[in-house]
Amino acid sequence: MAHKFEIYKDKKGEFRVRFKYNSEIMFASEGYASKSSAKNAIESVKKNAPKADIEDNS
Repeated sequence: MAHKFEIYKDKKGEFRVRFKYNSEIMFASEGYASKSSAKNAIESVKKNAPKADIEDNS
């Protein structure tokens, strides 16, 4: 699969989510205290991202 969400533990012991496309990290999340919170973040992105507006601050 060319794209995937990845849950990992950082050096502080927090769970983080990153999204990879062709092995390139496209974005990463904040740290979460529990793995279930990280999974909820993934579900939120899957549900809400298609509807998200684009804000260009350049």
